[in-house]
Amino acid sequence: MINRVLIRLKVVQIIYAYYQNGGKNLETAEKELFYSLAKAYDLYNYLLLLMVEVTKYAGKKQASAKNRLSPTQDDLNPNSKFVNNKFIAQLSENKQLLDFVNNQKKTWDNEPEYIKQLFEKIENSDIYKEYMESDLSSYEDDKDLWRKLYKKIIFTDADLDQVLEDQSLYWNDDKEIVDTFVLKTIKRFEEKKGGKQELLPEFKDEEDKEFASRLFRRAVLNADYYRHLVAEGTRNWDIDRIAFMDMLIMQIALAEILSFPNIPINVSLNEYVEIAKLYSTGKSGGFINGTLDGIVNQLKKDNKLTKN
Repeated sequence: MINRVLIRLKVVQIIYAYYQNGGKNLETAEKELFYSLAKAYDLYNYLLLLMVEVTKYAGKKQASAKNRLSPTQDDLNPNSKFVNNKFIAQLSENKQLLDFVNNQKKTWDNEPEYIKQLFEKIENSDIYKEYMESDLSSYEDDKDLWRKLYKKIIFTDADLDQVLEDQSLYWNDDKEIVDTFVLKTIKRFEEKKGGKQELLPEFKDEEDKEFASRLFRRAVLNADYYRHLVAEGTRNWDIDRIAFMDMLIMQIALAEILSFPNIPINVSLNEYVEIAKLYSTGKSGGFINGTLDGIVNQLKKDNKLTKN
């Protein structure tokens, strides 16, 4: 699940913190990098679990309505289509998700008010109303409901952002990327696989894990060389006037460009320009793109860079 987009973001965050703390312990910083990546994977599982918890709440609400002193006919004979959603029934039995709950002791039990609010938002949505009124009730219909609900409600829910921020500082910048993997997971589910349906792995393969470690270490250990390249590429600038975050992003970008021959240069440039838009000033993207492009061209002229 953890892809290179997220890894790059985490490397920028951790190296920034490393320098802010005096750049004293590389090993500790690297452990922090992998801990923060693991927390992103926890968030992935936690958001999958959210869909199960909202459905459970809806079921409890229906059961409670039946036990009122004067239940209505709707209370006694509720439309249980949402509660009995086949995709959620499968997700609630997923072995990997149950292992996450047992191992991490992470549930939504401490957020009853938010679960209630989220269900009310869902219940009042046109997506929910159309689903409940439809005669269609296939597994694919049930799965498509949650794809739509997640994309239209959960993806953009500011209240959820606040809940997650209160729980983990690591999740502030992770959710937008992790959301895409939750949607991908919904799409991948197959009814026939039942509780054995595989969730996305923490890392796609060992190569991505190695990418994280090598990018982090090269960016820090070869910092003086990368900053020298930036200084050479910005001779008309006072190097001390370059924003610290801009310099840091270019340092990490050069580590990637020079250390990973299989990654096309334009991919690396585009990724770090996007990171600059997130973490630096409004003009940083253009400045970083122009500076790195000039450095890359000079390295090619000097035969120090041969990839495209």
